[in-house]
Amino acid sequence: MNVFKQTSKRNQRGSSLMELMVATVVLMVGVVALAQLVPVSLALNSNNRIDSSSLVLAQRLMNAFNDVPLGTTAVTTTEGFVCNLGDTTTFNTVLGSPVVVSNNQTIIDFTRPQVAGYSFTWADPEDPTKTSYDVRWAVVTTGTAGNVMSRRIILGARRAGGNGPFLPVTLDTMVAR
Repeated sequence: MNVFKQTSKRNQRGSSLMELMVATVVLMVGVVALAQLVPVSLALNSNNRIDSSSLVLAQRLMNAFNDVPLGTTAVTTTEGFVCNLGDTTTFNTVLGSPVVVSNNQTIIDFTRPQVAGYSFTWADPEDPTKTSYDVRWAVVTTGTAGNVMSRRIILGARRAGGNGPFLPVTLDTMVAR
């Protein structure tokens, strides 16, 4: 039995210093790579929050626009902004913020300046970073003199100053009799 114990001890080997160094380097490379993902993740999370806020703001405004009768030419938001909704005498013409077609979708052209009455800048009072949002819309009305038949609204919202690689939120709806 004594012979067996001595033999098993001779067959056991520990890790060499070189193997430990290689394992440490591999572990450190993994930890450094993981640490670099944290700031990227935080930045993407912040941008997603901003895009979500833009979408909620755009949906709320679009609902306010859709809730008024077709003959109404302006609506005041709960924040106190007066928003023009086109003209009951100008038909089949884009009024308000300039639009462009991108990927077969009509969107607001944020490269051009804001148009008074068809845009505003809003800061979320609940947001600790006080992010401002650029909100713009365009209206196309159809009908005949004094008889509005439909109203198409193209609404865009984004963080004021640009969204970086993210496109602005765009909503497009039509209300008809």
